[in-house]
Amino acid sequence: MDNIPVLKVVIAGDGNVGKTSLVRQYCEGKFETSRVLTIGVDFQTKLVSLPVGLVKLSIWDMAGQERFQAVRTTFYRGSLATALVYDLTDPSTLQNLARWYLEIAKVLPNQPFLVVGNKLDLLPDPDDRIAREFARVIHAEHIKTSAASGEGVSVMFETLARLALANIPTQRMT
Repeated sequence: MDNIPVLKVVIAGDGNVGKTSLVRQYCEGKFETSRVLTIGVDFQTKLVSLPVGLVKLSIWDMAGQERFQAVRTTFYRGSLATALVYDLTDPSTLQNLARWYLEIAKVLPNQPFLVVGNKLDLLPDPDDRIAREFARVIHAEHIKTSAASGEGVSVMFETLARLALANIPTQRMT
């Protein structure tokens, strides 16, 4: 068990898009309709089985409110992949992903990203053309999830784990 690589990943996006709910659904199998605001950062870990073996995801859930921007940048360091999460029912959260992308890419210029539209249970057939185009421009995959139903949540975190594993510098793999 000591040789399991630990992969730090970041979950970022505006407040109330469901970042914490996605993490809780994945790590604990729980969904709570009311949540307390994340202050600064929260994190959880989970073992993930990939085709190459077992990895431990260290999942860093960033506070989405603007007032935490100054502290967030220090928490990005050491991460190997980032999920940019937006709310499928709130177009402004998708528009704000560009700001999130730039904030993180400034600290980690080679960071791989995953664009995640959450709350699929509230909007089962979203028009995601703009999100797919944004993902294409930043060379990211785009997926849709529902923290409430669990739909797409495992795929999201397995994709993050795969992106993080591929982003490990060679010197860290030995």
